[in-house]
Parts: sequence; structure tokens; C-alpha cells
Amino acid sequence: MIERFDFILPTKIRYGAGAINLLGQELRNSQAKKIMIITDRGIVKAGLLSKLEDILNYENLDYIIFDEIEANPKDHNVEKCAKVARENDVDTFLAFGGGSPMDAAKGAAVIARQGGRIKDYQGKDKIGKNCMPLITIPTTAGTGSEVTFSSVITDSERNFKFTVKSPYIAARTAILDPELTISVPPLITASTGIDALTHAIEGYTANCTEPIAEAIGLYAVEYIASSISRAVGNGNDLEARDRMMMGSLMGGLSFSHSDVASVHCMAEALGSFYDAPHGLCNSILLPYVMEYNLPECEYKYARIARAMGIDENDDRRAAEKGIKHIKKLSEEIGLPGLSSLEIDSDDFEKLAEMSVENGSNASNPKKMNKETYIELFIKAYEDRR
Repeated sequence: MIERFDFILPTKIRYGAGAINLLGQELRNSQAKKIMIITDRGIVKAGLLSKLEDILNYENLDYIIFDEIEANPKDHNVEKCAKVARENDVDTFLAFGGGSPMDAAKGAAVIARQGGRIKDYQGKDKIGKNCMPLITIPTTAGTGSEVTFSSVITDSERNFKFTVKSPYIAARTAILDPELTISVPPLITASTGIDALTHAIEGYTANCTEPIAEAIGLYAVEYIASSISRAVGNGNDLEARDRMMMGSLMGGLSFSHSDVASVHCMAEALGSFYDAPHGLCNSILLPYVMEYNLPECEYKYARIARAMGIDENDDRRAAEKGIKHIKKLSEEIGLPGLSSLEIDSDDFEKLAEMSVENGSNASNPKKMNKETYIELFIKAYEDRR
């Protein structure tokens, strides 16, 4: 029998090339009066806000821009964002960019209305219904944060990433326009793409998954694996960009209704401790965690391999070929190894402790502890210098 589960999707999804032009309609429908665009300075510097501002100006809407979101968004980014929103009587958030602005916006949507510090809401079931209305518009194909109801924030005092999770922080509307990803550089396309692949694989294989999340995750693998090399090699390939954005969206839907697992536990430890790029950390660690999990995941890893185009009838051989394919794929699209992040191997014990403390550690298909995390950090470090 299938165990009881809930599948909640509070976000309206508007998808397709040119979909950003639907923003004015969505804002009119929600009766927005004062909007805060939440983004980062890289987005502003790249000139990507111009289309957004043109739409808001055409609709004669009042707005302000908050562009102080850092990579691996910090608690003080979230809290300042909420403070500025209250001071300016903002009634709608518009998150524009990659996962960092969207995660920060979800956190700020809570404390702008409910007060306190964002770490007061760590975990599940601590958030009330009264959150700031949020529209998300991703400019990368990777995080899936536009449709998830979790927000990963860095505690700047502890250098530790924590998660707040509730359907109440989900975006009211997500607008996904693959044309917005055309200008994303190859390295970011590669790292965010493998981030999306990791979401799909962990959403499909986490020990708390359910059939809908499994189906979406496995289909996401097919979309991403068939398109990532094309998107990295030719950023103007709109068909590849389209498939990557759809794969990222489905990966987000999968893990948000299941969970991530040990790849993310390790990647989030690296991200919080070294402020390392999240997608790159996932790309480095994914095959090593899969090798460790293989005895518990042979059948599912075989299905993942076949979704990536590997023709092999034997499940064990298919799974092993799939893991090798992922490792080779990351190298072919230009992603470096762990030593490129200037990691100090003396920190592996601390990183392992942080990985164990991560709320998704228990979702890994095969039990992990401090010692096994240390072993995997060492293996990744020594394998690809």
C-alpha cells in the first residue's frame, strides 16, 4: 500500500517564451499597489531589470528595488529586506533572479508581516498564514525555488545553513520565461543545471518521497540530461534553454514534495562555511553520494541512467554507468573538482558535523553519519584535483 501523503501546490505557474509579459496582468489581478523587486547586484549590473521596470512603469505601478541579496543569502539580508519593506509600506514582493533572491524573498515575506528574526522560524510549522504576497521570476534554470515552499538561509553567526518551510511562503504566481536565461554564462548554466539534476535525483530517491514526486523527478532527469550540454555550448539555443527551465521547474516540484538528501547536506555545509556556489558544490558531490547510496538505490539509479539515455538492461550495470555518466558530464561542461574551491581538508570534520546536523540528513536513502561524510569529502577531494 502507498503510505498517506499530501501534495500541495499553492503556486500558479505561468510558463513559456515571452511569459514575462504576463506580469502586468498578474499584478493587476492581485491589486498590487506598492511593489518591492528583490534581486541581487549582479542582475542589476547585467541590465536584466530593464524589461521588468518597463512593465511596471507601463502599468503605472509604484515600486522600489532591493538589490542587497548575497549568494547563499544571509539572515541579515532577509531581515534588512523585510525592514525596508515595512518602512516603505510595500504590499507585494517580486523576486527576480536565481535561487538566492527567491529564497531571501520567501524568508522576508514571513518576517515582514509576522516579525522576529528569520531563524525564529527554522524548521516546519512555525509560520502563520499572514505572509507578504510573492511573485517569482527565475533568471536561471537550476534551483526550482520559484515553486518550492522552503527557503534556505545562512545563519551568519554560526555559518550554518538552515531551512524554513511552509506552504504559506510559496509564491502566489511563478512566471517562467526561458528567454530570460539566454544571457546566463556557460559556467553558471552548467552549475545551475547540475543543481537542477541533483534536485530531480534526490527528489526521486529520498526515503520520504511519494509517487507524484517520483514521477516528476524522473521526468526532470530526462529533460535536463538531454539538454544541458547544448545549453552550455550554445546559450542562444532557445529549445535547450526551454528544456532546462522545464527540467528545473519539475526538479523543484519533486524535491519540495519529497526532500533533498546527503548531496545537499554536504553542499550546504560547504556553502555556509566557505560561501561556495551551491550548484557547483552539488555538481562536485553528486556522483560520490550516489556511489555510496548505490546498494540501497540500484533500481532507481538504473531508471535514472535510462532516463539519461543509457541503454543497459542489467540494473546494477545501468546504475553504475549512470553515475559515471554524471561525473563525466560535469567534467565535459566545464565544472571543476572540489579542490578548485580552495577547501582545507582540515575542515572536513567540521563540514561532516554540519552535514549530519542538516535537516535533510535523515532523508538520504542510506544512513549517513559523521564518519561516512568525512570519507565522502575525502574521496571527492582526492578524486578530482
